[in-house]
Amino acid sequence: MAADRIAGDWLALPATRAVIEALETARPECVRFVGGCVRNTLMDRPVDDIDIATQLEPLDVIGALETAGIKAVPTGIEHGTVTAVSEGRPFEITTLRRDVETDGRRAVVAFSESWEEDAARRDFRLNALYAEPDGTLHDPTGGGLLDARAGRVIFIGDADQRLREDYLRILRFFRFNAWYGARIDPGGLEACRRRQYGLGQIASERIWKEFGKLLAAPDPGQVIAAMYETGVLQVLLGEDFGGADGVAKLVDAELDYGLRAEPVRRLMTLIARNAVAVDVMVARFRLSNAERDRLLAWIDPDLPVLGEADAQAVRAGIYRFGAEAVLDRALVDYAGSDSEFTEDFLHLAETWTPPKFPLGGEDAKAAGLEGPAIGEALRAVEDWWVERDFAPERETLLVRLNMAVGD
Repeated sequence: MAADRIAGDWLALPATRAVIEALETARPECVRFVGGCVRNTLMDRPVDDIDIATQLEPLDVIGALETAGIKAVPTGIEHGTVTAVSEGRPFEITTLRRDVETDGRRAVVAFSESWEEDAARRDFRLNALYAEPDGTLHDPTGGGLLDARAGRVIFIGDADQRLREDYLRILRFFRFNAWYGARIDPGGLEACRRRQYGLGQIASERIWKEFGKLLAAPDPGQVIAAMYETGVLQVLLGEDFGGADGVAKLVDAELDYGLRAEPVRRLMTLIARNAVAVDVMVARFRLSNAERDRLLAWIDPDLPVLGEADAQAVRAGIYRFGAEAVLDRALVDYAGSDSEFTEDFLHLAETWTPPKFPLGGEDAKAAGLEGPAIGEALRAVEDWWVERDFAPERETLLVRLNMAVGD
């Protein structure tokens, strides 16, 4: 029988109690914890964010917090959300809502005092669980508790209707399955297959935010395979889709060698390795500059190729591109082929510190060089130094620099 109460350290935190007391002073019994903090506690998972639902309207929430001396930030006040900052910790507080109008991207909402109405507009039953401040559980949909305990991700009500309200829920279905699902619900999967082209209505940054979280799951291989089988993955990645098999092999390598999950690296296993594909992904997902640069390094032809690279080539690659880029190339090559990936390669990439090139502009000027010739000569000597595995010392490099002047 499902427990009717949860207990977690986060419930008793002084910061949590201060927020609850501030709101309940304004109106008794008007708040419940909701969503991830309740779900994760039931599933014995870490709780990172504490979300609170309330019958108070946003301006009343702000007033109650400020009266109690708690900072209130109107982060999404038009949609009913205020962020309380208590003892340095954020708490997202949202007024109960019901949908007035939906268009597949965003909802127009009205505030409500009904817990049932608020639950009915959410996506999955395990995300529509509420807990009173003392931990007493409420399951308005009637299936959330069982779903959380069984690891099931099931839409609230009619799956097609939930997707028509917000097509991003297609990716949320797969993301929550990657993190919490023991077995993918066939009904939800078929609804995602039917509605997959609705993803074209969703803003790029929202797509990558969800897909990146999916790729960060400990082992998203089964879910990626399901996305491929339904065609969702092909819709998401378009003509530059490179195949769905590499993620599972990359995950195996990460587990074998104790590497953390890297969403961008896992994305590499799914797309073609060329400049066109990278440009398309950067534009499609509105990737950050750092994410773009990482993909560009991965496709650079001068990176060492796994299976062909010796220790010297690996060191040269680390010096030129950084250890992360070398590991990206090696691991993704491994995931997409029968190439070997060894602990020696990993150890070198993780532990070797590139030396600093011993020469600089002043040395070039002292040798009689001026203008653009300074950079050209230094680059030529540096290339010579790297090709010799960084062995020549400063004196030898100065001789080489002066020989370049003579040439």
